Amino acid sequence: MSPSNEKKTASSKAQSEKEIKKLKVSALKYDPKKNAAPVIVAAGSGFVAQNILNVAEKNGIPVYHDDSAATLLSKLQMGQEIPPELFQIVVNIYISLLNLAEDNGIGEKLFK
Repeated sequence: MSPSNEKKTASSKAQSEKEIKKLKVSALKYDPKKNAAPVIVAAGSGFVAQNILNVAEKNGIPVYHDDSAATLLSKLQMGQEIPPELFQIVVNIYISLLNLAEDNGIGEKLFK
């Protein structure tokens, strides 16, 4: 590897670490038999957020990217139901994921 490539790799790594530090993630679960609204089942920022995303990816869990939604949802406590003020955000997430699943032919599998 040439010195210029090493600089690019180091620069890319620093940029990547900077992006990871700003990352915020919340994971939701909805079981209408147990809860009146979706519940926060995982949340974190930085490297914890990256780990949550890695687990989701490995398990085929769909991911919705929205920095504003993630920031709002990440302020909630683990196990907390989504408050009514944030229902529209969750509806937007659900619709987006449903459309993506239908486009990929996996809607029935993910949303049964």
